Amino acid sequence: MSIFSRFTDIINANINALLEKAEDPEKIIRLMIQEMEDTLVEIRSAAAKCIADRKEQQRYQSFLQREQKEWVNRAELAVRQGREDLARAALAEKQALADEAERVQHELKLLDEQMDKFNSDITQLQSKLTDAKTRQRSIVIRHKTASSQLAARKHIHDDKIDEMLYRFENAERRIDRVEAQSEAMDMGRRKGLAEEIAALEDDDRVEDALKALKKKVGQQATGKDKPAAEDPSAKEK
Repeated sequence: MSIFSRFTDIINANINALLEKAEDPEKIIRLMIQEMEDTLVEIRSAAAKCIADRKEQQRYQSFLQREQKEWVNRAELAVRQGREDLARAALAEKQALADEAERVQHELKLLDEQMDKFNSDITQLQSKLTDAKTRQRSIVIRHKTASSQLAARKHIHDDKIDEMLYRFENAERRIDRVEAQSEAMDMGRRKGLAEEIAALEDDDRVEDALKALKKKVGQQATGKDKPAAEDPSAKEK
């Protein structure tokens, strides 16, 4: 099982646990991002070790290739000296090194395949992490908006608020009744002496204003009817 597959299993398990606890979506998305970031670090660390192992195997492979050449040279020297026994032993050493080099080559191939898997897992995980962070902002905004709307609707449909408004309406009706009773008590009541005297003073002021207005209008009318004075110079002519 690859690290990425194991990561997927962990994510699914944690999400299911959160859903069973009815956790909010913000916590779920934060957990997913945290799991992705932790797994990404783990994959990169494993990839770095794989690269180091590959370099070490490549150095070992180069060493084996040099050693094979040395044993071939030794075998040739032994043949020239007529020592077939030594030549045979040298070729045996060379063959053992060749077998080891073949094993190393196979390990290098496996490391290359593992590196390809790491590269694929990192690419997929990085893409999912970027997408998750983009969605996180949208989810947080939507969750806060939905929570605010839900809270507002709860207040709108809250029985306590309806009861409070009903009490306000009752209070207003009681005040209306008190005001109506006060107005009813004034109905048909004879005016007091002070009120009657004040009314007379208001009548006198109105009469004075009327007289002044008549006088003004009369003066204007008289001015318009009076003929213009004759010019003395006109008579001399």
